Amino acid sequence: MNGVAVSSIYVHAPFCARRCFYCDFAVSVRSAATPSPWAEALAAEWRWVAAEGRFEVASTLDTLYVGGGTPSLLGPDAMAALADVVGVERIDPDRSEWTAEANPESFTPEVGRGWRASGVNRLSFGTQSFQDTVLRWMGRLHGAEGSARALETAREAGFTEISVDLIFGLPDGVERDWAYDLDRVLALDVPHLSLYGLTAESATPLGRGVAEGRIVMADDGRYAEEFLEASERLRAEGYEHYEVSSFARPGHRSRHNSAYWNGSAYLGLGNGAHSFTGTERRWNTREWEDYRAAALDGRSAIADRESLDPQARRLETIWLGLRTSAGLPVFWGPDGACARVVEAWKADGRAHEGDGRIVLSPVGWLTLDRLTVELDRACDRDPSCRAGGSPDGDPSS
Repeated sequence: MNGVAVSSIYVHAPFCARRCFYCDFAVSVRSAATPSPWAEALAAEWRWVAAEGRFEVASTLDTLYVGGGTPSLLGPDAMAALADVVGVERIDPDRSEWTAEANPESFTPEVGRGWRASGVNRLSFGTQSFQDTVLRWMGRLHGAEGSARALETAREAGFTEISVDLIFGLPDGVERDWAYDLDRVLALDVPHLSLYGLTAESATPLGRGVAEGRIVMADDGRYAEEFLEASERLRAEGYEHYEVSSFARPGHRSRHNSAYWNGSAYLGLGNGAHSFTGTERRWNTREWEDYRAAALDGRSAIADRESLDPQARRLETIWLGLRTSAGLPVFWGPDGACARVVEAWKADGRAHEGDGRIVLSPVGWLTLDRLTVELDRACDRDPSCRAGGSPDGDPSS
């Protein structure tokens, strides 16, 4: 085997009926989309990747994730077309986790039946809120009861593995009852939840509004309060807070996302999609038409790439380890700079230690980026630090 072995694939479906107020994703706005042009471009890129030989795709995929954009806008036949691209034989209904994202307004009974028949066995709904005022501000189309109807449709189609996204930390002035949204999602009893704090990306209408002073984002106090309220309530209801943004009933964690967090190699297809070999990250051109033209012409759709030197891999290993409930293995001695940093975290409740691993608390996760840099800098001053930045994510090797 010459290429890097991968068993996880991300596929981007860029089409959206409307760009949300806060969205900075690689999307193409259109009122309707058909799967044929998308699948043709993906098939062309798949052939280019095979000829390149950089990746060796496993005979049976562990995970396949279709994100967007709005994959459900492509209709009921889209996932069958994708299965033909990556190889139907690579998708084992008993072993492969195949997730597809959907927006409630475009997840129809026909889409549900078509996707389930194609082999999709996990759904992720872009709910964001159950309140009309919030959804209108965001630019969402499904309305307050749209998500509940979509979940019913999904269950009638045979889906049991379902995730729902919610966004917290909305700007001042947006009428939003965060406790009500938590009540509603708990009442729906979905096995997985993803909660994301809103960020103002500069290229979005939200980002421009913040830059011009027309919009005031949630301050650190309210942001922390909403995050901690969600963590406390969901854990009390039996969910595992297993990653900064992720909550699951026991046995229902996202295997695909876990592949990112444990440093595994993965392949990305589609415009804006990222791929990772363990030592190199690369990403495709963002614009759909540019990507499609390159793919159909047999050219590389890669926009850029970066190689991770040992120090960059160490920083990434620390960040990935600290963001999950599995934590980071201790790869430093008991008396050096790293140990002193971690002892300070433990003293004020930001972390705890067990089984030779450091695990952040929800309070610690609120400052994950800062703590990552703090520990990484301590490694530079600590002769006992054994971080080698190995591509398998084990810093002690």
